[in-house]
Amino acid sequence: MSYVDEMIEAVVAKNPSEPEFHQAVKEVLNSLRPVVDANEEKFRREALLERLVEPERQIKFRVPWVDDKGQVQVNTGYRVQFNSAIGPYKGGLRLHPSVNLGIIKFLGFEQIFKNSLTGLPIGGGKGGSDFDPKGKSDREVMAFCQSFMTELCKYIGADTDVPAGDIGTGAREIGYMYGQYKRLTGLYEGVLTGKGLSYGGSLARTEATGYGLLYFTKEMLNMNGIDIAGRTAAVSGSGNVAIYAIQKAEQLGVKVLTCSDSNGWVYDPDGIDVAALKEIKEVKRARLTEYKNYRPNSEYHEGRGVWTVKVDLALPCATQNELHLEDAKALAANGCIAVAEGANMPTTLEATEYLQEQGILFAPGKASNAGGVATSALEMSQNSERLSWTFEEVDKKLQDIMVNICHNAADAAKRYGFDKNYVVGANIAGFEKVVDAMLAQGVV
Repeated sequence: MSYVDEMIEAVVAKNPSEPEFHQAVKEVLNSLRPVVDANEEKFRREALLERLVEPERQIKFRVPWVDDKGQVQVNTGYRVQFNSAIGPYKGGLRLHPSVNLGIIKFLGFEQIFKNSLTGLPIGGGKGGSDFDPKGKSDREVMAFCQSFMTELCKYIGADTDVPAGDIGTGAREIGYMYGQYKRLTGLYEGVLTGKGLSYGGSLARTEATGYGLLYFTKEMLNMNGIDIAGRTAAVSGSGNVAIYAIQKAEQLGVKVLTCSDSNGWVYDPDGIDVAALKEIKEVKRARLTEYKNYRPNSEYHEGRGVWTVKVDLALPCATQNELHLEDAKALAANGCIAVAEGANMPTTLEATEYLQEQGILFAPGKASNAGGVATSALEMSQNSERLSWTFEEVDKKLQDIMVNICHNAADAAKRYGFDKNYVVGANIAGFEKVVDAMLAQGVV
């Protein structure tokens, strides 16, 4: 049995109730076969894959807090510090009822390679809680965030582990967490990214993941002789990533026809109105059922259906495993030419393989949504220098990083005989840098 197959079997056996983690490990290790097979004897001797798939540290803790009725609530908090070979752990904090250890490990494992691809000195980590901020008052969210940070602060620091936002963790939550960290430690340092502009945040951080997705997509299309202007797109989600992906897509001449939330989805034949979407989601924190009040020509549908619309580009920006095999078949039948992931692992393995078999360009999230963590690292740099760069400066650096990631992934894929396979290319390009650092640092 090959080293890769042995490791996949071992991961499944050792972590039996973590299917998302299994999925991430299979996807990465299978695409790394050419590199691992070429160096099998050396990698086995160094137990390289064993060290790669085992987090350096897994922290699980209770988070007690009091709701507005005076009732004590208890949630579970997590921080998985996966790999620090190339820099301090870096990765978001997800607040969502679906959060469990397996999901945090899958996200943290993916983050190793995503962070490596940025070219910046940041390692892989992830954290969060099964707390749901939806429907909670500001005071309840503050109570949770303060309790969460009271425990988390023991394990993080500007040069150790720098968390950021993710699903459910926006500017409000980061602000409450940062205030509590400062209160407990007495340190005013860049320990969190995604901070408000008044206390060390970076311009363009809010837009970064969505904008970066489009910069990557545009470059990938350019490399294949396709102009992004004049295309149509389907976007899933209506959170931070989706909103700014839609905004940048429209700036680049793309008409975005859809968006969605956990209840249903919107089809707008005239193109999604970003201002209306921001009003509904960022100001009112309401459901997409309200979108029709702003755009009478639009349609609202319950449940799933974003991927049934005929479009050139599909940009999944919601959550993991939201684009299934039947969705991939519908996209292919409708003439879709490219799928680029804005969320983390939003496409199932079967759907990814089908899209690639059909010759549809496919950009994996660890490459195409790396703009968020890249700009987080730029925020860390600004904090270290006690400086604040202009929006244009940050945006230009972001564009350069995303273009470089696209070319590095394409070059790595071509080098191993997988031309235009950006999944294989991204994994190999991210892996090579991490492996070099791990081997150089010895058995640690």
